[in-house]
Amino acid sequence: MEINYSNRIERLPPYVLGRLKQMIYDRRKAGADVIDMNMGNPSDAPPDAVVEKIREAVLDPRNSRYSVSKGVYNLRRDMALKYERKWGVELDPDKEVIATIGSKEGFSHLMLALLGPGDTAVVADPAFQIHTTAVVLAGASTISVPLGNDDSFLDSIDHVLDSMQPQPKLVILCYPHNPTAMTVDDDFFPKVVELCRRHKVMVINDFAYGETCFDGYKAPSLLQAEGAKEFGVEFTTLSKPYNMAGWRIGFCCGNSKMIDGLATVKGYYDYGIFQAVQISAIIAMREGDKHIEQQNLKYAARRDILVKELGKLGWEVESPKASMFLWAKVNPDHLVPYQGSTDEFCVSMVEQAEVAMTPGAAFGPRGEGYVRLALVENEQRIRQAMRNLNRVLNKPAAAIG
Repeated sequence: MEINYSNRIERLPPYVLGRLKQMIYDRRKAGADVIDMNMGNPSDAPPDAVVEKIREAVLDPRNSRYSVSKGVYNLRRDMALKYERKWGVELDPDKEVIATIGSKEGFSHLMLALLGPGDTAVVADPAFQIHTTAVVLAGASTISVPLGNDDSFLDSIDHVLDSMQPQPKLVILCYPHNPTAMTVDDDFFPKVVELCRRHKVMVINDFAYGETCFDGYKAPSLLQAEGAKEFGVEFTTLSKPYNMAGWRIGFCCGNSKMIDGLATVKGYYDYGIFQAVQISAIIAMREGDKHIEQQNLKYAARRDILVKELGKLGWEVESPKASMFLWAKVNPDHLVPYQGSTDEFCVSMVEQAEVAMTPGAAFGPRGEGYVRLALVENEQRIRQAMRNLNRVLNKPAAAIG
């Protein structure tokens, strides 16, 4: 029998990240020591107190029962308290906070609640893949504008909202940005809210890297802007700041109507996060600030090594103020054998240099020529990765520290 996929599947772009992930698995299975900087998948440990709490919570049989899809009250309350403590934002735990199975799941299900066939959402290019694919899976379409963090970027969105009929329903943002690590200043989100007010359009900010900041920079929250909760929500996650990626716990906070729509969809799809994880997450938010500070120092040190050594390869890269990524423009000479394709370049680097990076083209056409490198390997492994790349790209290995 022939199996025909739905139009949603047919509209999805090729998933080059899946191809890379399979290659890394196959190479490692064959005994290769692949240095993986492809995914934002933290390799460092969660806070000790969090690990101890989950050991305790797992032993309580009550926590093995189904939980609630929106998250237990104490978890939502502590996220609200965190927003008040860190960003001065007041949230109602019952109406303006929902727990999600990581921000990716929450974002995808929110698209099902907000969008459908004939609807459009404005997304920057390049963009984290789920920001476009979740829209497609909801049956809607994306309108891309070149990524920015200034008035010109907002003017581009304003023009799209003015000129398109029917008008897009939603603007999707991500600051600190994945994949480029671009950041915004405190005056950015008030302008976003004013734009939403003029056009009566919803907005989402993916704030997954809001606490992964360096050199004194503090990432502003969308919800700090006056009136933001009237138009939008923000996604956060414990994956990055607390090294809890595999625990799959995140949050959506803000507009109560949007939260309610997400809660409705989730109520049909899942029974909530394992309750022992939720209890442990409460401890992370209450006691984990020092852990975040220490982790950010590690990322900053790794960043500094990578910026220096990539510069020796002739790659162009700015030192980011936030996120756990570097966005590097590959030396054009290194792309010549691959007809300028970073997809093929990254595949080849896994095979030849045993170094995994993410091709910029995976995030949109304007990402071509760039690669994303995650700061997840320790300093020794990062230096080894640079030596490997140097060797394959015919640079003197002695130049790498």
